[in-house]
Amino acid sequence: MAGGLFRTKRVKDAAEQAPEHRLAATLSWPHLVALGVGAIVGTGILTLIGVGAGKAGPAVILSFVIAGAICACAALAYAEMATMMPASGSAYAYSYAVLGEIIAWVVGWSLILEYSLVVSTVAVGWSGYAAPLLHAWTGMPLELMAGPHANGIVNLPAIFIIAVVAGLLCLGTKESATLNAALVVVKIIALAVFVAVALPYFNGANLEPFAPFGFAKTISPDGVERGVMAAAAIIFFAFYGFDAISTAAEETKNPGRDLAIGIVGSMIACVAIYMLVAVAAVGATPFTHFANSPEPLALILRDLGRPGFATFLAVSAIIALPTVLLGFLFGQSRIFFTMARDGMLPIGLAKVSKRGSPVRITLFTAAIVAVIAGLLPIDEIAALANAGTLAAFTAVAVCMMVLRVRAPDMPRMFRTPLWWLVGAIAVLGCIYLFFSLPVKTQLWFLAWNALGVVIYFAYARPRVSAKGIE
Repeated sequence: MAGGLFRTKRVKDAAEQAPEHRLAATLSWPHLVALGVGAIVGTGILTLIGVGAGKAGPAVILSFVIAGAICACAALAYAEMATMMPASGSAYAYSYAVLGEIIAWVVGWSLILEYSLVVSTVAVGWSGYAAPLLHAWTGMPLELMAGPHANGIVNLPAIFIIAVVAGLLCLGTKESATLNAALVVVKIIALAVFVAVALPYFNGANLEPFAPFGFAKTISPDGVERGVMAAAAIIFFAFYGFDAISTAAEETKNPGRDLAIGIVGSMIACVAIYMLVAVAAVGATPFTHFANSPEPLALILRDLGRPGFATFLAVSAIIALPTVLLGFLFGQSRIFFTMARDGMLPIGLAKVSKRGSPVRITLFTAAIVAVIAGLLPIDEIAALANAGTLAAFTAVAVCMMVLRVRAPDMPRMFRTPLWWLVGAIAVLGCIYLFFSLPVKTQLWFLAWNALGVVIYFAYARPRVSAKGIE
């Protein structure tokens, strides 16, 4: 039985897949960089910087550095694995090929959690910027723009934007990627405007005390986890998104070159952007003014007496945040697609349209995340999404290190420098961040995976065993 649980599966080339399960290769490296930047730069910096400041104070800047460093190490491991195994399944596919079936299932199940909740978080974040404008312009009742946790009924704007992005993805991968690239430019311009306006107001006094809640995670008398690492564990959400690029491997024209450029290039660009925005935000106004706000950057601009720029930023966020939705909904549908193609999920979900897009699985994914976004609060969604991501990042770093020892001469289009150090930082850093998450989040994550193991033994394992592994 153990042999069956840890059996491995060779990653097939796209040409080996059946025609009805074959994705169309239409993307080049500019599409991938735009997909990565679009997925990474979004709710994390536009919304969660307020949540992070509430947990770490001005030291949220340090939280960004720590989370970014761990993500950078994970990104290097992803780049090596993605160019070696250009499959749409990302961490799930790598784990199946290197660590075995049961590990692959847990990683895939964690990725389902990650992507579903990321899309939901971003949709709620988008609604946070859109709701005030919608209410002012249309008189739409606030109860229909927030979930029950915020004294509302259902978050209709969040559900609406998920439907729009899902429809775009159903039209075709190249078409959605081209529009994504254009919207990414809008988002970068908006953040550049924020830095240009806020940075001249930088006041060193706003950085004191720098770390009012300490470094390690502590629990305050009101039961809230605070500290630099507690903030980093949430802000970690702001940096990932590059992993969505690895799910586009089968749809990339030249994966050996383009995947590494997309993953590493988008990560470098986003770290630079984030540090500028974080320093400008914390230096411009006391962190208590924007802590836990659903629209912290716009709030800072209004604090500075620049309401026109605040409105511009809010409108830009409304226009551009869907790029994050597109990147992660794209990744989620490809993870689902690959697991279905392997027999882990119903095989009928792995059918593609005439345009080479997995329409069925995209609509299925959109329905799930729309329910989550319509009803749940952003901070709890983001924390649980991080737990799934940390598990996947750990698995990819372990796969990279195992193959360096097991198959050192295997061809590698991209080689991670100082692989043993980078891999160790990624693994240990992800584990530390996991234990810096709220205890409730850790328990929910374990419960999710316990459910996943039950489904594996009751449904996935018998089907895969009956189908036979190739």
